[in-house]
Amino acid sequence: MDWAITAVGALLVSTVLWDIFHTLWHTSGQGRIAHVVLLAVWKATAALGGRGRRLSGPLAMFGVIGTWGALVVLGWALIYYPHMPDSFSYEVGLDPDRPAQVLDALYMSLVTLATLGYGDIVPTAEWLRIVTPIQALVGFALLTAAVSWVLQVYPALSRRRVLALRLEMLAAGGLADSLNEMHACTAARVLDEIAGGLAQVRIDLDQYAETYYFRDGGAQSTLATKLDFVASLAREAQRAELADVRISGRVLEDALDRLADLIDHRFVQSGADTAAVLDIYAAQQRV
Repeated sequence: MDWAITAVGALLVSTVLWDIFHTLWHTSGQGRIAHVVLLAVWKATAALGGRGRRLSGPLAMFGVIGTWGALVVLGWALIYYPHMPDSFSYEVGLDPDRPAQVLDALYMSLVTLATLGYGDIVPTAEWLRIVTPIQALVGFALLTAAVSWVLQVYPALSRRRVLALRLEMLAAGGLADSLNEMHACTAARVLDEIAGGLAQVRIDLDQYAETYYFRDGGAQSTLATKLDFVASLAREAQRAELADVRISGRVLEDALDRLADLIDHRFVQSGADTAAVLDIYAAQQRV
């Protein structure tokens, strides 16, 4: 029975490590634990009004990191618990026979994961003396993973917001009404740059799915509310007299369709057409 509990703890730790790998370092992947926590926080903050909706992304990431940490602590505590107190040495003043082995196992797991190592409880069994430093390495890896995750996410958010602001300025400048009056090369280049920006957003959402749960706050920097302008721009471009502009219009429409397909497949799951998916996306992202 003791070794069964230890095996459960090892399985729990392995599951968390796999979830971290799948979420952070696997392209186009997201761990099951991370997905459940992100979705739960997203739905919870939606009921809190504007302030809660603005905090959904940071709270979701904090929730995932906290869940990973808590499960790792619990997993290692399950590894230690069946072997306490016989396989551990206690500092003078601590009674190893007191009825607190569960707390001792949690304490041992916490201080080892945090690489504090107070030394008041130390393993004496040979295998535990090997396992304990491994947990310290896992703790350091978890901290590194949390920092690297933040560093991955915020550049993707910046790219999305920059594109939204650019679309806002192009719409205010009357681009859709001026396509036929512009030089063909200029109009095609602008349309191609927008299509490239949408492709970048699609890749970011595919690789860093957690960015979907960040609401951008201001109306000017919210890409979801600008996509109807992109759709109208693509339609206008395909009605243009010049072939270069028509081709760029079709490319832009295709980029928008591909973005909508990804959003529907991974997040919305409505099975609707592009226009309906983008309407749902805009409603979800609006603060």
